[in-house]
Amino acid sequence: MPTQKSTPVRILDAAHELLRTAGLARTTTKQIARAAGCSEAALYKHFASKEEIFVRVLQERLPSVGPLLDELTADPGERSVEECLTAVARRALDLYTQTLPIAGSLFAEPALLQRHREGLAQLGTGPRQPLDQLARYLRRERDRGRIRPDADPESAAALLLGACFQRVFLAAFAATEESGGAGGVGGAGESGGVGGAADFAAETARTVLSGIA
Repeated sequence: MPTQKSTPVRILDAAHELLRTAGLARTTTKQIARAAGCSEAALYKHFASKEEIFVRVLQERLPSVGPLLDELTADPGERSVEECLTAVARRALDLYTQTLPIAGSLFAEPALLQRHREGLAQLGTGPRQPLDQLARYLRRERDRGRIRPDADPESAAALLLGACFQRVFLAAFAATEESGGAGGVGGAGESGGVGGAADFAAETARTVLSGIA
């Protein structure tokens, strides 16, 4: 017999599906609880807020840039800086592809966006976190002597992640039913754009590195 999932796991599963299909602004804790087969009171026994559920979904159900950057900052091993930045770009493309449809609806509701912003601040996280982590990794590479001593880690991090976000945004905006809609962007999609996500990640990493190597 299959093991029955715990209530927190069911809640996160339900939240992931609702966030993916309805977006963050339109998903309520009542809907999540109903889809998870529990009461809203039971939901709040495990999670303090919808924002906490969202963060847990990000951490446990979606591609995460943070653990990869922590690993590369501590020790990149035999990987070159270009290989590290390419891996980060691939992970960022996957992350933005899955989070853009979830979070996009927030920007149509300023009051809800402000509440979400405050909730994430209380949890010590937010969309700046990957940017700060990538800048920290690049500072470590500067200390190792693998990039120029006058390189600007913050600007380089913004260029890499900004390029990834723009590619995902443009792919989502231009998506049609034939290309799978917003869900078919797939890290900007292996089928989207010349060479797909892998080539884009490699070229973007190479271009950023050319300015700081």
